[in-house]
Amino acid sequence: MSFSSKVKGEICRGSNLSKEEATSQLSAIMKVSGTISFASGKQLSFKITTENPAIARLIFKLLKEHFNIHTKLMVKRSNSLKKNNIYMVVITEDMGVKSLLKETKILKEEDGFISLDYGIDSTLIASEECKRSYIRGAFLGGGSISNPEKTYHLEFVTHSIEYAEDLCKLINKYGLTSKVIQRKSSYIVYIKEGEQIVDLLNIIGAHSSLLELENIRIMKEMRNNVNRLVNCETANLSKTVNAAIRQVESIKLIQREIGLARLPKNLRDIAELRLNYPDESLKELGEMLDPPVGKSGVNHRLRKIEKIADELRREGR
Repeated sequence: MSFSSKVKGEICRGSNLSKEEATSQLSAIMKVSGTISFASGKQLSFKITTENPAIARLIFKLLKEHFNIHTKLMVKRSNSLKKNNIYMVVITEDMGVKSLLKETKILKEEDGFISLDYGIDSTLIASEECKRSYIRGAFLGGGSISNPEKTYHLEFVTHSIEYAEDLCKLINKYGLTSKVIQRKSSYIVYIKEGEQIVDLLNIIGAHSSLLELENIRIMKEMRNNVNRLVNCETANLSKTVNAAIRQVESIKLIQREIGLARLPKNLRDIAELRLNYPDESLKELGEMLDPPVGKSGVNHRLRKIEKIADELRREGR
């Protein structure tokens, strides 16, 4: 089961809604996954399509409990490669589809003319509970979340720029930064930050999924931290080894050209130690000296030795 399916299943199980919340939630589902059609004799009908049986059951339940509509539920095999069943909830004119479309603000009537309302009517999101129900419905109808093990991405697929912008504004009222892009003939409201996706799951009441995503985020962050530390340690080790090799080469050059006896005693001592202990750290070399010298003191002496070697190289050209 995909992570999206888990979230939608969890949302559908918590469906104890008031009439206002049910109207908001159902309106959002209908807006993003429903179609209006006219049958013979200009009979109006509305069809809601989903591949998720839990969503189909929820729609059936909301229509029956809050709108007294005993709808038709049809199932057919998908033509896609996934071969999932497609569930269609069909509401016809004799079931009261016109009054339902008006109540859910899918249709609006002005001066005797009826038209589609592509935005989000303010009465549907008048209270805090209705706002959350509306976003929940929009996710059930057209939302999806990528597998958080791979990437953080949540989106709502809509079919109207006006609706997408209204939904984006509604989501962003909770301090989120969702954005709208066009993908072919659809308009996508999306969020790409893990922390904001967690916040949105909290808004729509998917608390178990929220905890699962948070656990994944913590594990990924721990892995990233470990990788950063390992990379840092590897880089430091490589730097230390390269420096030691360079220092030994410089000391051998001085030994070959003029002899280490020509060096001042403090430089000669550290040079001999470096030759004898090429793998030791600067701190460990300093502790071998008598009297002991700190790491910065050892580094200073070795830098002087490398400078002498550089001068000998230039003279030998």
